[in-house]
Amino acid sequence: MDKQQDFVLRSIEERGVKFIRLWFTDVIGSLKSVAIAPAEVEGAFAEGVGIDGSAIEGLTRAYEADVLLRPDPTTFQTLPWRGEVEPTARMFCDIETPDGEPAMADPRNVLRRALGKAADRGFTFYTHPEIEFYLMRSSALDESGQPVPVDTAGYFDNVPGGTAHDFRRRSVRMLEDLGISVEFSHHEGGPGQNEIDLRYADALTMADNIMTFRTVVKEVAIEEGVYATFMPKPFSDHPGSGMHTHLSLFEGDTNAFYEAGGQYQLSAVGRRFIAGLLKHAPEITAVTNQFVNSYKRLWGGGEAPSFVCWGHNNRSALVRVPLYKPNKGQSSRIEYRALDSAANPYLAFALMLAAGLKGVEEGYELPPEAEDNVWLLTDGERRALGYNALPSSLGDAVRLMEESELVAETLGEQVFNYVLLNKRSEWAEYRNQVTPFELQRNLGIL
Repeated sequence: MDKQQDFVLRSIEERGVKFIRLWFTDVIGSLKSVAIAPAEVEGAFAEGVGIDGSAIEGLTRAYEADVLLRPDPTTFQTLPWRGEVEPTARMFCDIETPDGEPAMADPRNVLRRALGKAADRGFTFYTHPEIEFYLMRSSALDESGQPVPVDTAGYFDNVPGGTAHDFRRRSVRMLEDLGISVEFSHHEGGPGQNEIDLRYADALTMADNIMTFRTVVKEVAIEEGVYATFMPKPFSDHPGSGMHTHLSLFEGDTNAFYEAGGQYQLSAVGRRFIAGLLKHAPEITAVTNQFVNSYKRLWGGGEAPSFVCWGHNNRSALVRVPLYKPNKGQSSRIEYRALDSAANPYLAFALMLAAGLKGVEEGYELPPEAEDNVWLLTDGERRALGYNALPSSLGDAVRLMEESELVAETLGEQVFNYVLLNKRSEWAEYRNQVTPFELQRNLGIL
């Protein structure tokens, strides 16, 4: 038994932990949990915990149903919302086949494989997400069929005595208790919309942190008597919820995106990484923006990116190079702005890394930057400047993804095929709906 496993066993005993939740995700990114007793943990480390993987979305095929959950002892944390009466802890798990091999359909393993390829080239991949979400009075709709936000405040507003203040304070404290560092928190642009930014970490740790973050936000909302949603676009007239994500590659302790004499202090590696993201962005969008509703955000304004371009501190661009800090090379980074808060972070990070590394490996040339507000340009002006559009619907995104060698190779055959199957089904169900918009617009006049 290694030192980390021994630490977990001692912590369980010393803290009087009664239950240990083993966490993992399905291919769509829904968090799953199996609880075991303290006496079972040592065996779980040694042999894994068997479950029927065919019951989990996209995890296995029926004829290879049995899988093992192998808890990762480095992710052990007690859950602060469970209190001191029956202390409960959690560990994230890697999913294995019965013969001990990594399960190809485990989203965590998909990201591990991508990170392994980066490591073979000497790179470590770091991410820093800005996670937006809405707080509603409940999950129910009002008489007009609309959700009801908890306030009418806007961007950076200070709301004395408001629900959002207490909510953010409790959420941040709980995240810190779980070892997740928070950089900023504030009210966002929409009524009831909030943002909490997590301090940067390696991509696998951050993907685990995002899954924990969503759970914390949901739990705190329940305690506050409200409802939290990561739906990309719950309101037609207000901004959607994105997850703008800052990315950087390190070679050892050196930021590979930094070059003192480069434009915006951006190295050749950084420029080629951006070029890779731009070239492959349309084909990875079915994963970074995986729901029908995601495209209401991408094409609904509110600073959401719709066109493939980059810019220095340009919030209308898909990829932004933030204002750099002179002589602080470690802070050099780029920001990918399409990702929404409902994405599976393991798959999304794997594909963003693969796209960027493709640009680095093949020496992609970075096109000229976008200096104007891309949204205000005409279609003709955007065409002349070479700003292609992101997919305008889930159906378009799926068609681009199914032709992508990069996505197929990065996700692996099983995950690739399942995502396509799941998203085709969602798009078909959506197309069959008769919406209130159609009835209001057409029923009385046709």
